[in-house]
Amino acid sequence: MSSGQRRELALKVIASNITSPLGCTTEVNYRAVREGRTVLRQHEAGERGVPFRFCASLFQEQPEFEELAFQSASEALMQVKESVDLSRTVFILSTTKGDLGTPLGTTATAIACRLGIKSKPIVVCNACISGVAAQALAVNLLRCQTYDYAVVTGADVITDFIVSGFHSLKALSAEPCRPFDIDRTGLNLGEAAATVVICRDDNDAKGLFFINQCALTNDAYHITNPHPQGNGCLSAIQQVTAGLDISQLATINAHGTATMYNDQMESKAIERAGLSSVPTSALKGYYGHTMGAAGLLETILTARGLLDGIVIASKGYSEIGVSGKVCISDKEQTVAGRDAKQRSFVKIISGFGGCNAALLGTVGDDMTQRNHCYQYHAVLAAQTTISSTNSDVTELFHEEIVKKTDSYPRFYKMDAQCRMALVAANRLIDAETDREHTAIVLFNRCASAVADRKFAASISDVNNYFPSPSAFVYTLPNIATGEIAMRHGMISETSFYVLPDNDDEMMQQIVNATFQNKNIHRIIGGWIDCRDEEHCECELKIWRREE
Repeated sequence: MSSGQRRELALKVIASNITSPLGCTTEVNYRAVREGRTVLRQHEAGERGVPFRFCASLFQEQPEFEELAFQSASEALMQVKESVDLSRTVFILSTTKGDLGTPLGTTATAIACRLGIKSKPIVVCNACISGVAAQALAVNLLRCQTYDYAVVTGADVITDFIVSGFHSLKALSAEPCRPFDIDRTGLNLGEAAATVVICRDDNDAKGLFFINQCALTNDAYHITNPHPQGNGCLSAIQQVTAGLDISQLATINAHGTATMYNDQMESKAIERAGLSSVPTSALKGYYGHTMGAAGLLETILTARGLLDGIVIASKGYSEIGVSGKVCISDKEQTVAGRDAKQRSFVKIISGFGGCNAALLGTVGDDMTQRNHCYQYHAVLAAQTTISSTNSDVTELFHEEIVKKTDSYPRFYKMDAQCRMALVAANRLIDAETDREHTAIVLFNRCASAVADRKFAASISDVNNYFPSPSAFVYTLPNIATGEIAMRHGMISETSFYVLPDNDDEMMQQIVNATFQNKNIHRIIGGWIDCRDEEHCECELKIWRREE
């Protein structure tokens, strides 16, 4: 297929698994949710090393991260073991923190090897949207025919690090959460793993559901708060539903964290998208916020419910507490049978760093809705390299930014990695940069190791416990992309990937895959890695899409 030539392709999920405190298979979890069960409960001070009471959904014994992710992935693969060509398969791991004691690339490589997958794995670290972002990457890699199959696993384990971080942001509720409810007081955390196996439609395996479209956007508004009118979420919804007959849309599964700002924002985005009458569900009342697993777990359950013609009830919801017009499912709703036309769903999710994602899926065997696939070539247009100490970067900031524009005091609040990213990106972004169609895609091997150590030190002594919200935010590596987006008003995709090493070929694969989104004309990105405060390396480039 020549450059820019379009062809039609359906991407289907052929196996899934959910491993959670409610059970270790998708079907067990699905039955539990339909029965209204949850293990969200209050945990006493001292549990998981946390010096205060908190409400969460936890396994009886704290699982080991690698083992949890592996068990979910292997269970999904066992369902299609004979039909999956592991030599043409990519393993993608979605997580927010993983195992803090082991580099994420090392963990992902170990899991891939145990699964028998020989290609280098990819870790998606895009805060709360990681699970949907990982599915989007898988779909785009398959569109490019780089692989025939993708095993996408999302997982997170709840530790004192994570609970303390959300506690410092005053985001936790002491009671089971109540998404979209007038009496909601915050989120609960939960641990789980979830996996989908995705393949192209030239495989004969039976599909559970199809992934039609995915979109990632940024608010460019605030690092921790979403845009009040849901601009980024709205854009993602509009991209995946463009050309869709809305009468085919059976349900929307919302992020529904039960925080004041997120639920309000989502309600406005849904209303502005013209989807106020579509039944909307939120699943955090069953599982809490499972972070890296959330976008996968909630997509799987939404599709599974739709196979039975139902929208799962939003546990904890009673009375509307948002101003946007939205139809929250307070009890299980029947929408359509297998032969009716309402078989599509939208999954939306948002996260720190201003990131948003949406996924359009369809259940059943009809493949009339297919992905448009293009063979684009990413052409290098410009690049810049910085390899220096933190003090050098601060000096560069003064020389290249402060003297030319304004002081931008946010710079001094950032961690070393974000400072490096901002200075390098500032060299490549100018007045002519198309803010709406330029994506930001960064890679490294250390995730947010420097910020992790700083925050961990703040909670290491229970007698001198002082978790800092500003320090916690930078333990999410994608905040670097968010800082660039916010500084320069960039509202297209922002993504952060962790690789086992600085691999130009793998980065090029992901850049080419990102260009499968026709709304992206250019990409600013590259390698940025800080092993400590004084030693950072950065090489950012601009790629343009060649038709």
